[in-house]
Amino acid sequence: MPKLKTVFVCAECGHETIKWVGRCPTCRAYNTFEESAAEEKKPSQVKKNADYSALRLSEIADDPAGRRTPTGVSELDRVLNGGLIAGSITLIGGDPGIGKSTLLLQVSERIGASGKKILYVSGEESALQLKLRAERLGAVTDNLFVMNETDIAAIEAAVINIAPDILIIDSIQTMCHDGLSSGPGSVAQVRECTTVFTRIGKRAGISVVIVGHVTKEGSIAGPKILEHMVDTVLYFEGERHLNYRMVRSVKNRFGPANEIGVFEMRERGLAEILNPSEYMLSGRPLDASGSVVTSSLEGTRPILNEVQALVCRTSFGMPRRSATGIDYNRVVMLMAVLEKKAGLSLGSYDGYVNIAGGIKITEPSADAAVVAAVAGSYKNKAADPFTVVFGEVGLTGEIRAVAQAEKRTAEASKLGFKQCVIPQANLRLINQIKKNTHNDGMRIFGVSNISELLEVALN
Repeated sequence: MPKLKTVFVCAECGHETIKWVGRCPTCRAYNTFEESAAEEKKPSQVKKNADYSALRLSEIADDPAGRRTPTGVSELDRVLNGGLIAGSITLIGGDPGIGKSTLLLQVSERIGASGKKILYVSGEESALQLKLRAERLGAVTDNLFVMNETDIAAIEAAVINIAPDILIIDSIQTMCHDGLSSGPGSVAQVRECTTVFTRIGKRAGISVVIVGHVTKEGSIAGPKILEHMVDTVLYFEGERHLNYRMVRSVKNRFGPANEIGVFEMRERGLAEILNPSEYMLSGRPLDASGSVVTSSLEGTRPILNEVQALVCRTSFGMPRRSATGIDYNRVVMLMAVLEKKAGLSLGSYDGYVNIAGGIKITEPSADAAVVAAVAGSYKNKAADPFTVVFGEVGLTGEIRAVAQAEKRTAEASKLGFKQCVIPQANLRLINQIKKNTHNDGMRIFGVSNISELLEVALN
């Protein structure tokens, strides 16, 4: 009996070697090589009588069937820039139990109510389990077909028989291609199965939604090339101890990326939060020192968040610094700027910064709010509860401009805030557009350094 040939494949990028190595020479990741059966590669052949001609871009006809299919969930449609495109491949990943299957069942019910057919293929749950969940969520529709299968050939036959408009695969790591000897979830299986589903979707004009498992680092399991193969990549984010969930697009060939949709997990499934800013600010204390409202930008959506800071005298030889929801190193830097440029003696004080509600802010526009909150807690002075503060802070204490300041101030005005403290450079741009410093009765103050910022925000 001939010995089975094996190769080692990198789980991150798909690079193959004949022996195990500790670090991938392509993506430079450590301990990512997995043993897999070597697949026989057949030489490609040119088919006779095949049409290999190409079309000019202007000659391609506009297909009405290629338009978007709304999912019926407005927050998800926002992330998808209007809905699912016929023939598109969408990959959605998230932690176990966060609500991926729940959201897809709710979407199936909304799309099914419009008369379109959905084929839901589950490799992890039985058909009865899916039925019980759908009944609990109130997501029962006659246009939803359920299939408990992992074999690619059987799924392809079902697609030909049912001719669905939407195909949902839950999950890609459970699918198996008979032509490969490696087990389900391996690099080769995930890559080949995704290729098959892509071919099915593109040829038949079916919108394919693929669920992917995530690793302990939070990235989608499988080769990194998987995210390059699909048209849209969505990440389902949220903490188990919090009710809210966020769907974030990190790649979208049909619209802007980094858009988010916000949901709340309830007994009967996921409910949309149409006004995330109001939801995040609910329960906010008024006239409390160390509390400042800022405006962050998620994709094209401005969201107001509460920045909380607590400064107290340390009981140890070295002061402690803590940051939740914002980059720790950024907070340490901003406290150093406050000590150097504003004269605050923070070297003997512990500092704690928290973004209320559990949301994470990655952009530097929250710097000004962090500075105002830390200074307010240190001086025990409360900022005006109806003031929004945003701007990037540099190492010399200057306040730098941020993107789309007009959208941020408009969101604050809509929620009833009376004034905004923004970078001076942004104020000049707003003045050029608005010809004044008011936005629906809102007072807008421009500041150029942290001294001016503290004078306006804490007085």
